Amino acid sequence: MTLREIKPGGRGYLYVNSHPEGCAAVVDDLWQRTPASSASPIAPGDVALIVGSSAGYGLATTVAALRTYRMRGLAIAFETPETERRTATAGWYRTARTAELAGPDADFAFLNADAFSTAAKDQALDHLAARYGRVDHLIYSVAAPRRTDPATGEVHHSVIKPLGSAYRAKTLQFEGDAPLVGSLELEPAVDAERNATVQVMGGADWRLWIDALADRGLIHEGFHTVALSYVGSDLTAPIYRSGTIGTAKQHLEDTARGLQQDLAPLGGQAHTAVAGAAVTQASTAIPSIALYTSILHAVLGDGFRSTAQQASALWQQLTGAAPLQLDEQQRIRLDGWELDDKVQDAVRERWTGVTTGTLAELADTTWFRTQVGRLYGWNVPGIDYSAPAQTTVPWPATIR
Repeated sequence: MTLREIKPGGRGYLYVNSHPEGCAAVVDDLWQRTPASSASPIAPGDVALIVGSSAGYGLATTVAALRTYRMRGLAIAFETPETERRTATAGWYRTARTAELAGPDADFAFLNADAFSTAAKDQALDHLAARYGRVDHLIYSVAAPRRTDPATGEVHHSVIKPLGSAYRAKTLQFEGDAPLVGSLELEPAVDAERNATVQVMGGADWRLWIDALADRGLIHEGFHTVALSYVGSDLTAPIYRSGTIGTAKQHLEDTARGLQQDLAPLGGQAHTAVAGAAVTQASTAIPSIALYTSILHAVLGDGFRSTAQQASALWQQLTGAAPLQLDEQQRIRLDGWELDDKVQDAVRERWTGVTTGTLAELADTTWFRTQVGRLYGWNVPGIDYSAPAQTTVPWPATIR
């Protein structure tokens, strides 16, 4: 066990160290914000496989599966343990705390593995087959910068770029003591970059998971699979929905429609679920999203829906406690609160007028910066960051 004095380090939105106690406290808060189960303590829950469970919406859906529905199953994340130079990743500490809160009686395991790999699929499905027989739900929430194609060995790298023409827009910068509004310009992606982004962030790996389950007879009647997605505002569309990421999201949605047809004979369903804006490790890497989200929070205040609220709404629909809220493209929509016309009109007006001089008035940058720190366990009330912290935290039990 190792006690260390930890400093966050890093620059801008990137932190090189995570704080284990802060990460645990963040999960505690998420757990408390998630409704507790009202079911009989002896009633076994559905079997869930959650791919990408240690951050953002994947973490929120994992917590809701455990706390509200007492589901059994397996969650997969790809995290790094501590080294002599750095702490473990934030997702490592969050996963450890999630398992602790679930308790020793939870019939749920956590696998640390590259979800894109064939080995991870084999290990996960071996466990599911031996312990449960069949799976009721698969939640796919993977955000990664690269993917190795298991069939060819080729490594694909995703890029965040516009398509067709250059992207010029305002951006939020945290380089000094005070935030400022800067500007950026990105050249359009070439075809190879667009195609690589689709390989990483599209539906190819999601389909491989479903095919692997089907090949082994692990799909239970009534099975429902969902891949998490995002649409967002027209303000961010040039760099998001109309850019390389948007092409990948379209591929994800096309994959959902294909899976829906394939699963119908098995009594199953497949959809993408369009979540609303959130401060996540993935979203902070997207230009202009930080400024947009800060303005959105300033407009909505307490009306800004948390990942816990959205994950709970998703599970209600997947378990049949509430009807599916599908749009014309058969996507589950969780983002109505964000894309409400009045909300977007207010955001658009502030976006037009925001400058470094008006930033404090028009955007909630203090909230945003706090949320970014919390992703790594920093800026959490009640944590003594001056005291040495126990950085050696074991990964929870994987296969029983």
